[in-house]
Amino acid sequence: MTINYALEHIPRRMRELEVNDNYFLKFKHLVIPPNDAVIIDGYDEYFFLVQAGNDLRVRSEFGVYDLFDTGINEIQYEHQGKITITNPSDGYKHIKFIQVIPIHI
Repeated sequence: MTINYALEHIPRRMRELEVNDNYFLKFKHLVIPPNDAVIIDGYDEYFFLVQAGNDLRVRSEFGVYDLFDTGINEIQYEHQGKITITNPSDGYKHIKFIQVIPIHI
């Protein structure tokens, strides 16, 4: 998902979820250490994946982003809940999300 597509898609998606215009956007750029994992507690928030290194794996309640897992039939770019980002490589990897934080009125 590109940043431009995400920025067009997010308002429609928030209307579908009845959040409407009551949300904040935050750009989140993470650096994942080699052979390590980072966990994000993304409950009540939405994370739209806009850029990731090929070897990174993202797992959440919404699904999986893993370009090398042949056991899945769909790659997910929208994540929520407990989000686990795994870097199985020997080098540092970057991943970028647009984080949507609903305002509860």
